[in-house]
Amino acid sequence: MPEIEVFAPAKVNLALHVTGQRADGYHLLDSLVAFAPAGDRLRFAPAEAMVLKVSGPEARGVPEGPENLVLKAAALYGPGPAAAIHLDKCLPAASGIGGGSSDAAAALRAMARLRAVPLATGPAVVNLGADVPMCLDPRPARTRGIGEELTPVRLPPLPAVLVNPRVEVATPAVFKALVCKDNAPMDEIPAFADAAACIAWLARQRNDLQAPAVALAPVIAEVLAALEALPGCLLARMSGSGATCFGLFESDAAAAAAQERLATTTPAWWSAHGPLGDQAEAAAPRFI
Repeated sequence: MPEIEVFAPAKVNLALHVTGQRADGYHLLDSLVAFAPAGDRLRFAPAEAMVLKVSGPEARGVPEGPENLVLKAAALYGPGPAAAIHLDKCLPAASGIGGGSSDAAAALRAMARLRAVPLATGPAVVNLGADVPMCLDPRPARTRGIGEELTPVRLPPLPAVLVNPRVEVATPAVFKALVCKDNAPMDEIPAFADAAACIAWLARQRNDLQAPAVALAPVIAEVLAALEALPGCLLARMSGSGATCFGLFESDAAAAAAQERLATTTPAWWSAHGPLGDQAEAAAPRFI
């Protein structure tokens, strides 16, 4: 059987409202997510046993053992044909853009293709992580509950720059520092005529985790200020629980120029650019 390659795109929370907390401690969210053309790549080659090898520019510190979400995801399919998995890690770890969750979702798609079985869904997938279900089909969606309630949303492509200052922020610490955990949900999402209309609507929404994350890692405020100062930036905001931030720009050319400038002025920061939106086609598993 040929090898299978699958793309795991970065997930970006364009808005993230914390609307409550369940008795079991899980927080209730109302979030609008879209996916970026930046991401990790996984290659699956038929093998006698499930093994994982991690390489790439962001591979340092990423485990290759059974604690990795990629192997946990593959294990959901039970006994059967195995694979030697190579993860090309391009997204920073623990960065608020769903890298590990997107990798796990990509592994679920690849294993379903490898074994010619239906895609795994349900509680077992949610147990891998609250972000995994939304990464299974990387299209824009409104996510509610703890992240498992998904409503597809049509968004125009949004020219964007992603920036991470290479500071890891622990998600539990950010939620613990959140003062108010019962906030208003997002406004109803209209039909957007164009990217400018979408960005104007997003500017009226929030990321409720941004302030506590900045308190824990002040460099996030520096990233936001750097994005806001770039020509053509219409909105700068943190994604997820941080520390990755995004800037939305008036055009793809402005975003590309901004990312090039950031790479020159702050070379220690990770950055990428490209339109946020629907990455489902790019993420579909393919034989190679």
